[in-house]
Amino acid sequence: MKPRKRPPEQDDLLRSRLVEMIDMRHELVKLAALIDWEVFEREWAGFFPSHTGRPASEPRLVAGLLYLQHAFALSDEVVVARWAENPYWQHFCGEMFFQHRLPIDPSSLTRWRQRIGEEGVEWMLTQTIEAGKRTGAVKSNDLKRVTVDTTVMEKNIAHPTDARLYETARCKLVGLAREAGIGLRQNYNRLGPRLAVQVGRYAHARQFKRMRKALRRLKSYTGRVLRDIERQLGKVPDGALKGRLVEMIALVNRLLAQKLKDKKKLYSLHEPTVDCISKGKAHKRYEFGTKVSVATTNRGGFVIGMRALPGNPYDGHTLHEALEQIEILTDQRPQMAFVDRGYRGHGVETVKVFISGARRGVTRTIAKLLRRRSAIEPMIGHMKTDGRLTRSTLKGTDGDALFAVLCGCGHNIRMILRHLREVLRQLISLIQLTCMIFDAEMTYGRRDHVDKIAA
Repeated sequence: MKPRKRPPEQDDLLRSRLVEMIDMRHELVKLAALIDWEVFEREWAGFFPSHTGRPASEPRLVAGLLYLQHAFALSDEVVVARWAENPYWQHFCGEMFFQHRLPIDPSSLTRWRQRIGEEGVEWMLTQTIEAGKRTGAVKSNDLKRVTVDTTVMEKNIAHPTDARLYETARCKLVGLAREAGIGLRQNYNRLGPRLAVQVGRYAHARQFKRMRKALRRLKSYTGRVLRDIERQLGKVPDGALKGRLVEMIALVNRLLAQKLKDKKKLYSLHEPTVDCISKGKAHKRYEFGTKVSVATTNRGGFVIGMRALPGNPYDGHTLHEALEQIEILTDQRPQMAFVDRGYRGHGVETVKVFISGARRGVTRTIAKLLRRRSAIEPMIGHMKTDGRLTRSTLKGTDGDALFAVLCGCGHNIRMILRHLREVLRQLISLIQLTCMIFDAEMTYGRRDHVDKIAA
């Protein structure tokens, strides 16, 4: 059911208002006044078509929790727990009085993300851009010159080795068979884990002939369990359990059939859409996750576009989509885009695209802006170290799309908070300097200067 508007709060003799408990100069208090929270109530209302049932949580509360979660790199459980302890976070999410209980169950954030989808979180990114304009952290002219790059958002999976995949597949099949009441001839619960450990020991000792022999044996264990379940699949009644069993059988068949040099290999049983991406890094040759397109302002590094790109597409083929998203989120088309050499052959004609290392048609000003292109690399690094871009914890390709945009929102929130802290620090320094000059003038009796300073 659609969320209901909160009735106006009345004064409480036993509780003090949050505005009387907190410092109104705090950056979160300033940021809460700069975000247009009514946008979420208006735009997210379309995601609740039903008029029956329990009313949903307030959109401002959910949007505020998602902002705080990705700004401070927290999980669903931790951000809800800290909300109950922090009065500034409660004021940021629209509370009038200090609350001692959890605002929502952490699982409600999962349902809200599934409800609003990628379109809903893009509204959150748009509001961070508008808030950045109001604070001065990003100028309107900065949106005309953008930098676009790609990175890898790894998935929350273990490093895929053949031994681990075979053993995991066998364990999942045995568990589903037990749940469905299927009696197996042999489940290999004793031999399977022992053999999987032995494969790793052979690999470490560089005894690859023994390793391959043990790996074939482990694969045969998984195949025997799979064929035993397939023979008895007709005994399982139709329902959700049988659907899960059929889906797992299809994945295990795909796993057992894939070869060493195959494309679109299966790297995880609970995340079958994971891609193997090589970015040429010396310390990490392969990364398992999803490619993400990141668009920032050339000056300042403010995120104005972010999108997950499943399937590991060529960078040049994704530039048009990235520029289109920037135009939608900022309501203006960028005039110049600066990219690296991986975007050669992009085919974009509506925007002037400058590739790193180009010489033809590059003026002194353009060369200076091209040198600024590399500033996007530390911004991506901050999103991975200070934010949550290092590992996506949401399920499937839809979860990757949501997670990427939310990481961009968290980066913008951190930049706005940093800008507000710097403005407050400069204001305090100016007041202290004025007071020092005032005291000096009063000491030496320069009354005319004192009147000017006071004015």
